[in-house]
Amino acid sequence: MHNDHANARISVSQAKPHDTQAVMDLLVGTARWLQSQGSTQWSALLAGDDHHNVAGHIEKGELFLFRDGNTLAGIVLLMQVPGDWDHNLWGADGHESVVYLHRLAINRDYSGQGLGADIVHWAENGVSFPGKTVMRLDCIASNPKLNAFYSGLGYTFKGTSPSGFCLYEKQLPQR
Repeated sequence: MHNDHANARISVSQAKPHDTQAVMDLLVGTARWLQSQGSTQWSALLAGDDHHNVAGHIEKGELFLFRDGNTLAGIVLLMQVPGDWDHNLWGADGHESVVYLHRLAINRDYSGQGLGADIVHWAENGVSFPGKTVMRLDCIASNPKLNAFYSGLGYTFKGTSPSGFCLYEKQLPQR
């Protein structure tokens, strides 16, 4: 990590196994909020299905916590090796120089304060991954606000998957 803060108030650290429950609580809370907005996104979490294997990503050091003091304000998952999901969306080739951003989630008490953008900027600049030059992410096509968020952060729209996910990527700063 080059920077242990996302902004003046929010500190950053890699999640540890003892953080798993707090991370799951944040993800489930986000899924409940999405459901209240009419979205089925992340709804498997509400049924107790963590098919993204949060604990496994924590063990690999891929999940980052954003805290305001002792309060978990947000998380992001940064994967240097694509998962099956990424292969399904992006195809079999061209993953060597890519970091995948997944599971950006914000504690609702911090929504509307620019923390999501701060976390994405930190993911691009606050940590480096040797040999990685591109950040990729996907989001559900039916959420225009989320798509505008990523476009507004300089991500280039690369297309929509047959399963209805918009694909975005951005060149990372070279270190």
